[in-house]
This record gives sequence, C-alpha cells and structure tokens, in this order.
Amino acid sequence: MITEQIFGKKNPIIGVVHLLPLPTSARWGGDLEAVMERAEQEATALAAGGVDGIIIENFFDAPFTKDKVDPAVVSAMTLIVDRIMNLVMLPIGLNVLRNDAMTALAIASCVGAKFIRVNVYTGVMATDQGLIEGKAHDIQRYRRELGQDIAIFADVLVKHARPLGSPNLTNAVKDTIERGLADAVILSGWATGLPPNLEDLELAQQAANGTPVLIGSGADIDNISELMGCADGVIVASSIKRKGDINETIDPTRVSQFVEAAGEVVEKKPEKVKEMRS
Repeated sequence: MITEQIFGKKNPIIGVVHLLPLPTSARWGGDLEAVMERAEQEATALAAGGVDGIIIENFFDAPFTKDKVDPAVVSAMTLIVDRIMNLVMLPIGLNVLRNDAMTALAIASCVGAKFIRVNVYTGVMATDQGLIEGKAHDIQRYRRELGQDIAIFADVLVKHARPLGSPNLTNAVKDTIERGLADAVILSGWATGLPPNLEDLELAQQAANGTPVLIGSGADIDNISELMGCADGVIVASSIKRKGDINETIDPTRVSQFVEAAGEVVEKKPEKVKEMRS
C-alpha cells in the first residue's frame, strides 16, 4: 500500500500547512520572510504533535486561478517547501490550488517531496473558478517525464465543486483509480471543515478495492473515531488550529490530542469496521 511506502504505516495522519498569501495573490502582504516563518512554525508544531506527514498548500491565495499559478507562486512555494523539508523529518506533499498539478509535480521533483494532492484529477467539475477538467493523462505523462516516484492523491467529487451530470461516487472512485491511475483517493465534505459521511466513505472503500481512501476535510477529535473506522488515513487542518479557526495558527496541543484520538481508532480498526458493518 502506498501509504506504508511513504509514511511507514497504513493509516497516516497528515497535517496541513496553510501558507499565508503568496506573491501576486489578492491578499499578498509583501513580506515573504513572514510567510516562511509562519510556515516553519506550523510545520514544527505538526511534527511535535506527532503527525505522520505534512501537506503544504497555498490556501490563503484565494480567489484561486483555475489551473496555472503565477511563476512567483511557484518560486515562493519551492523556497518554502525546501526550507520545511530541511526543518522536519517527515514526508512532505504539495497541493497547488486550485488545480495546478503540474506545478506541484515540478516542485516535488526538485525538492524531493513524496506526494501531491490534485483536487480535480478526472471528470469535469463546476467550481467557483469555473469549469475545471481533470487531466489525468497529462499528469501521469509529466510524472513519467520527470522520472520521479511522486505519489498522486486525487480528490473524488472534491469540495467546493459540483460534477457535471449526476454524481455517482462508486463510478467516480473506480475511474479515478482504474482509468486515472491515482495512487490514493480523497473524500471530503461539501466545503472546508465539513466531513464526508460514513456511507460515502464505505462506498469509496468498496470501490477502491485496496487503494487507500483518505479523509480530506472535517475530521476533528469528536468525529475521528467514526470516520477513521471507514478510511485508510486522514488529512487534517481546521480542527487542529487554535480555537478550531481556519485563520489561526496550528495549536500543538490540539495536534497531539487529535493524533492520540486517531491512533486509538487505528489500534481498534478491525473491530470497529466489523462493528459498523454488522
């Protein structure tokens, strides 16, 4: 399983570093060093709290471009990711929002990051940036050209978006894995901070047939026992920030509490899954 290869365990907890606005974004503040310092502080807090990996994304660059980000964003993210990789000894991934998987792959290949997250990998989604088309073929080809073993974690029916036509989760998961060749799939709620429902997680796991299914949003200390019982890992951000506020910084205490709660579920996972499906 790809999660074991990257994180050394089947059920990883992946914390998110939300970067402050980067150059050319609408809210760019003009001080890249301040952006770097906050990113380093958050990565350190995540590592100290016991997460198994970190994903770095340009979250505060909203409103996002639909696909290609500005070269200044590419440069800034490369510098920041490289600094974090020299600071913490954890697997690092990237998500270049809204959907610039090529840039994510390019940065990852240069700095040695292990995985990327792609919001729209297959299919067509109506988003606040307009229609976004999945480019699985181009992404797979570019990864091969780069010659790097970078895992692709692909969202299925991603948050803040609606599919064109009638959504079918089972088919979407199968297409993402079997036709798109994603290494893992991610399931989220409808928006940032909202969790996927348990029925969808179970359907996704059945359709994934052994490919890891990760929780992509909405996990917290109160619901992780239910969610993790139906998933192979979790990406967590909002609930481990101070006061649970997405705009605040990472709270090391919240991180350690979340990691402990998720760890307890993983230890009981076979029994939990059996109980939930009985």
